[in-house]
Amino acid sequence: MPPSPPEPERDCPRCPRLVAFRQANRERHPGFHNAPVPSFGDTEARLLVVGLAPGLKGANWSGRPFTGDYAGNLLYPTLIDAGFARGRFGAAPDDGLELVGCRITNAVKCVPPENKPTTEEIRTCRAAYLEPELAALPRLRAVLALGKVAHDTVLVARGLRQSHYRFAHGAWHDLPDGLLLADSYHCSRYNTNTGRLTPAMFRSVVERLAAELS
Repeated sequence: MPPSPPEPERDCPRCPRLVAFRQANRERHPGFHNAPVPSFGDTEARLLVVGLAPGLKGANWSGRPFTGDYAGNLLYPTLIDAGFARGRFGAAPDDGLELVGCRITNAVKCVPPENKPTTEEIRTCRAAYLEPELAALPRLRAVLALGKVAHDTVLVARGLRQSHYRFAHGAWHDLPDGLLLADSYHCSRYNTNTGRLTPAMFRSVVERLAAELS
């Protein structure tokens, strides 16, 4: 039985810039979670959704991935419709929503300034958390990467070259170890407001995954 995926302690010291930003946010927003955001969902998941990092007033507020900001308003209803979640998404950690065969995490566990983690922060979090998390999900069959950073981070975590698996919305990559890597543009407000990602585009990727994993 694989060990449980590690989660960072509340005062994880690994990334000095993120530690300083966390402390500033604790002073500025004392009612927020203001700590590394743990993964959501159990270890029996067949699908792992990987985002970029917690949003300042989203997951950094709520303590649950994609909860409290616009991205969750697209992600969670789409997962519910595809059978990967059940209940009602109320944009709050106590809304009672449950994931079904699905788990959600981020490439970086802590909120970064301007939502832009550095290469070193991505590398640090990947080695400490994403790599062992992938290894600890015994039924995992597919990863949905939301954006190029998530896509690249998953490839590096599996020891694969990014140049061999190009990121593109709707791309479908069969990895050598049998894992399926599916790509989507990140479901951020910016991407949806600019029309780069429409709800229909996102739904098509998630529905295809549901069909693949059924």
